[in-house]
Amino acid sequence: MNKGLLKSWKTDKGFGFIKSETLEHDTFIHISALKHMSRKPKVGDTIYFEVATQPDGKTKAINCRIEGVAALKAPYQKHKQQPHRIAKYNFASSFLGKVASIALIAALCFYTINKYDTHSSSQTPIITNDLSTVDEKYPKVEIPKIVIPKNTQNFTCDGRQYCSQMTSRAEAVFFINNCPNTKMDGDGKPCENDTRF
Repeated sequence: MNKGLLKSWKTDKGFGFIKSETLEHDTFIHISALKHMSRKPKVGDTIYFEVATQPDGKTKAINCRIEGVAALKAPYQKHKQQPHRIAKYNFASSFLGKVASIALIAALCFYTINKYDTHSSSQTPIITNDLSTVDEKYPKVEIPKIVIPKNTQNFTCDGRQYCSQMTSRAEAVFFINNCPNTKMDGDGKPCENDTRF
């Protein structure tokens, strides 16, 4: 960090020169290097600064401050207030967005329930005591009956379950119709693949 006196200052153009005993030449200073100070520089001010070389080879003062002059609040502190305002705005807009979303969902639910109620009431069958309409809609299906030969009176349920244990097809038919836990084909033709019968 260098220290020097502000030798000249052009207020209308916003620049001047600093004379420092540690540097060979006077150093150019622009107002932008002092924008964080609470007042503009005056000739005779003591300036603390660093030196940077520009692309054209000339030097200029950077990171400057005026001795005895207070600095303004750092720029980042100004930015802290702005997000606070944005946050309030976002809070308001998000609150309104939530209210609008809830209202929209409620309206959709109401519409769906109404639509379902209308559809259900139109589909509800009218119950009457007239059974003739039931017969028209649902005709009776004839279930084929297995004819059990008369000689089945001699058969009794004795725990047999499989075709291989039966002595005749008639016995198999009796077991399928009358005995629990049989493991034979139940399509009306028990043990049809058994070659013994």
